Amino acid sequence: METNQRPYHLVVFGASGFTGQFVAEEVAREQVASGHSSSLPWAVAGRSREKLQRVLERAALKLGRPTLSSEVGIIICDVTNPASLDEMAKQAAIVLNCVGPYRFYGEPVVKACVENGTSCIDICGEPQFLELMYWKYHEKAAEKGAYIIGSSGFDSIPADLGVIYTKNKMNGMLTAVESFLTIHSGPEGLCIHDGTWKSAVYGFGDQSNLKKLRNEANLKPVPIIGPKLKRRWPLSYCRELSSYSVPFLGADVSVVRRTQRYLHENLEQSPVQYAAYINMGGITSVIKLMFVGLFFLFFVRFGIGRQLLIKFPWLFSFGYFSKQGPTQKQMDGSSFTLRFFGQGYSQGFDPEKGKPNTRICTQVKGPEPGYVATPIAMVQAAMTLLNDASDLPSMGGVFTPGAAFFRTKLIDRLNQRGIEFSVISSSEV
Repeated sequence: METNQRPYHLVVFGASGFTGQFVAEEVAREQVASGHSSSLPWAVAGRSREKLQRVLERAALKLGRPTLSSEVGIIICDVTNPASLDEMAKQAAIVLNCVGPYRFYGEPVVKACVENGTSCIDICGEPQFLELMYWKYHEKAAEKGAYIIGSSGFDSIPADLGVIYTKNKMNGMLTAVESFLTIHSGPEGLCIHDGTWKSAVYGFGDQSNLKKLRNEANLKPVPIIGPKLKRRWPLSYCRELSSYSVPFLGADVSVVRRTQRYLHENLEQSPVQYAAYINMGGITSVIKLMFVGLFFLFFVRFGIGRQLLIKFPWLFSFGYFSKQGPTQKQMDGSSFTLRFFGQGYSQGFDPEKGKPNTRICTQVKGPEPGYVATPIAMVQAAMTLLNDASDLPSMGGVFTPGAAFFRTKLIDRLNQRGIEFSVISSSEV
């Protein structure tokens, strides 16, 4: 990646937002790990110099690096002012875009980055935005040599790279994977900032447009190898994990499918079917969550309902989402485990001739997903773009994390930073 003629390797855009502050802190941590500050010149960007300055001061205090705020650049720019976005893009090799909901604020940043040949990474969990950016900017980005990589946070690096990891560890051919996410909370419970809630409200309120986008794309179906993966009931019991699960409604399924399509069409790899679920634990949490779900699905259909959901996130989600976001204690006490159950065929066995005869179970586990694991995933994706250039797709373009990074050392980097990939078991039936 051409970094030499640009003053900053990384620019964190939206660094004074709730998630952005943790991403800025993670870049500072990465800079410490790299040994000396001059080897990773970076900047924060946003509308208010005072707020950006405060973020750097807080990070300096937390990391015990008093000189931090004088070493980091500050770029003033606003997502509603295209000229200021161009100015930011020209100064960066990679923009880490933390300004969401992306359906409202994401495209001007992608556009500025593509036009200036700057790479861009975001942590979007909104399939409609991710897929639309591919259709609108993939060719132009390829032409300009810019890598635009969406969903590089908790949505969807663990799932996307987890499926690739499972495929690489399988002795034979992997044909289908189901993943089960468990979020563990400490004594202080769980809490999520309402920015994520907003994205979900707008996403569900606008599903018809996603369907339309997919119909217009008119992609030819990816072949199914082996038996078709059956969809579980909306509420099903997972024996292996002895807990109830419901379908996971984030971007993971959309992202993994796009990666599998890319690997199939560009590298002739056999595609893997995928389904994602989230564990609810016992029956009491299931009942509570069903109420949240019913409220949500009822209100999200109407304009006024959406306004109420956005105004009172705490009320409608039984306190799971709040405008303040989680406390440090809540974050320290939380973590996630993502289990993958894969099936397929041993080497030399013909899928046409019978049932899958090989099973594998892998897992990705890590710290609190939203504000600890997401910044780690995003910053390591950026470091991979900077350092593993020869292992990236040869042209730029709009990519899923799996399509961009499947040949790189990103999984090793994540393992070293506490997002750990491992094989639990594998067996031939």
